[in-house]
Amino acid sequence: MKPNIIIVMTDQQRADLRRSRGYELDTMPFLDQWAQGGADFCSAYTPNPTCMPARVSMFTGRYIESHRVRTNHNEEDACYRKGLLEILKENGYTTALCGKNHTHYKPEDFDFAEQTGHMGYEGETNLTEQERQFADFLCATSHRETYSPSPFGIEVQHPYRNVSSAFKFIDSIAEERPFFAWVSFAEPHNPYQVPEPYFDMFPPETLPALHADQSILQQKGQRFVWLRKQWENVLGDDIDKKIGRARSNYHGMLRLIDDQFKRLIEGLRERELEDKTIVIFVSDHGDFAGEYGLIRKGPDLPDLLCRIPFIWRGPGVAAQGKLTGSFVNLTDIFPTLCDMLGVEIPFGVQGKSIRPLLEGDVPAELKKEFEKTYSESGFSGLYWKENDALDPETEGALNPRVTFDCLNTWTQCGQVRALWKGNYHIQFDMMGSGYLYDLSKDPYECNNLWDRDEYSAVCYEMLKELTAEMLKASDPLPAPRRRYRTKIHPKGYWYQNYEARDPGIR
Repeated sequence: MKPNIIIVMTDQQRADLRRSRGYELDTMPFLDQWAQGGADFCSAYTPNPTCMPARVSMFTGRYIESHRVRTNHNEEDACYRKGLLEILKENGYTTALCGKNHTHYKPEDFDFAEQTGHMGYEGETNLTEQERQFADFLCATSHRETYSPSPFGIEVQHPYRNVSSAFKFIDSIAEERPFFAWVSFAEPHNPYQVPEPYFDMFPPETLPALHADQSILQQKGQRFVWLRKQWENVLGDDIDKKIGRARSNYHGMLRLIDDQFKRLIEGLRERELEDKTIVIFVSDHGDFAGEYGLIRKGPDLPDLLCRIPFIWRGPGVAAQGKLTGSFVNLTDIFPTLCDMLGVEIPFGVQGKSIRPLLEGDVPAELKKEFEKTYSESGFSGLYWKENDALDPETEGALNPRVTFDCLNTWTQCGQVRALWKGNYHIQFDMMGSGYLYDLSKDPYECNNLWDRDEYSAVCYEMLKELTAEMLKASDPLPAPRRRYRTKIHPKGYWYQNYEARDPGIR
């Protein structure tokens, strides 16, 4: 019998705001405890810190420049041969979407779909009067923070309803068929709202001090400066107070998610399914959560937005707890599941199988495959500037429904690429601007080492590695026709002595 598979995905969850990561507050106690029985990766990254591009990468195993969904508005441009959903269906899985979608897939592509979004009317079926009123409440937030507990309690909150949908789906499956459920929480993404008891669980005045304020923005680059200016225009003179309340609600949302994840796992145990189910807990990207005087997300590829929670537990996964030193990526989920199911990884997939890491037995010759990871951002073209004949209101970044959209023409334009290896993170753009950070000494990336003479050798090595990863991430699709054959390792590896069989003409 094939294992069941559940991917639990949160939206916009910072990786470091958990006690198991050294954070002062115990935001997600159940997740931390549960992760000890599986593989909890400390160096996991998104291929792009934007919702739809990251989610499409997870389902296709491809980077954004290849799958072409470079923004939250390009789902129809998705380019790939076969994705995770298609492969699972071909192998007898019954599939479900329980929560937020925001991919190139349609709800009808799943065998079961009950959607929720951020604003209450994004595919939801609001059956009760309280659910309808809660949807109206969400719309009224305009994606902002709230200053009183959300109405109607926990059971109208989307994470609770998402888990209920998962149980409804699981209980409908014939025993002889394996299932795949994507339990996709739209939280802790804005609007930053949460009911009691979570609203007062982490009051603003009790939160740990931030590590970097807006004084650091000039070092981060002009797009960071521009983004803070937009937030000041939107939030006004009491911007820091509002960010504090947003942080508080964000922490409460983490605990709400933790409680609902616990409910999901306990439900699997009650149904005697836990030992038969691979459960993956991930997020699509992070949130500034107040650092640099910013909230939500926005420009470039900072570690705070790119590092994600990434935990596996279930059959085929050794109980290892925290794993350090090995880099993994959302693009690796699809090929790893193919490997675990004994299914050929489709041509065009760019991620790799991390199965040896999950099993806890990585041969020495394989370790180089997991020494680094890569991320991309930008929809191309020049950088837009303040003196260009385009303003946030005309562009649509300012409107009554969202108040301000941090993902916009200014923060998403251009081309930016990043690499993480060892303690270092390098970022480089199409204009030759570079940033280098030593995360072991500077985890919040306040000190750019790019022009420091003593780091010139590190810069050279990291640029060399980044260039190589950019070339590896070039799209193998379309395959060469007639005589030429593309040599690809069957598990997505690059450094193995591998003698390929003639694959024939593709």
